[in-house]
Amino acid sequence: MKKVLLASACLFALAAPASAADLAARPYTKAPVAVASVYNWTGFYLGIVGGGAWENSSTDPKMKGGFVGGTAGYNWQTGNVVFGIEADGAWADVSASVTGPVIVPGFGVATATLSSKTDAMGTVRGRIGYAVNNVLFYGTGGYAWIDNKLSASALGVTISDSKWHSGWTVGAGVEAFFAPQWSVKGEYLFRSLGGETYFSGALPTGTLEFHTVQVGVNYHFGGPVVAKY
Repeated sequence: MKKVLLASACLFALAAPASAADLAARPYTKAPVAVASVYNWTGFYLGIVGGGAWENSSTDPKMKGGFVGGTAGYNWQTGNVVFGIEADGAWADVSASVTGPVIVPGFGVATATLSSKTDAMGTVRGRIGYAVNNVLFYGTGGYAWIDNKLSASALGVTISDSKWHSGWTVGAGVEAFFAPQWSVKGEYLFRSLGGETYFSGALPTGTLEFHTVQVGVNYHFGGPVVAKY
């Protein structure tokens, strides 16, 4: 019996390594590589923009109101630096009015109202900024314009005259992608518009200055997201 048990033990000992060798090796699975999204700002974009404007003046009443319109632009990116050009145009309702007594020849004293209303405004600007992946911090400046109308009312009669004012603008903003081809921005602009003469030279105006704060949403063509492994 002892010889049988000893022989069985030896046989098992010899067979065990062979059985282990016959087992299939466990396959090695490589861990998945993380994918980081890198945003490339180069390309054409269209968007909508809207905000508020108020006149930079030391006297009252000050013109103030809102505007809404469209934006078009193009960016070039090199490294973290982004250059661009952008144009926007908006319908506006930025206005003020004053009412007081005036002397009307042949009539005497009458109550008159003088109103000023900007009903359109826009800019053509250069932009330069620094991109931190999907966020762009930028400064901007260039050409600005408004379409403004003066109206005078007295004794039931109203006369109006419209003029185009041109000037310059400067400001800064921040823009960020919130989806692969969509971005949102916030922007401050200071606008300075040259004076014009209304009513055939009877009423000259000085320089018109506005502070504007605006927000916009842009759609970027061409897919600005680049996957980086």
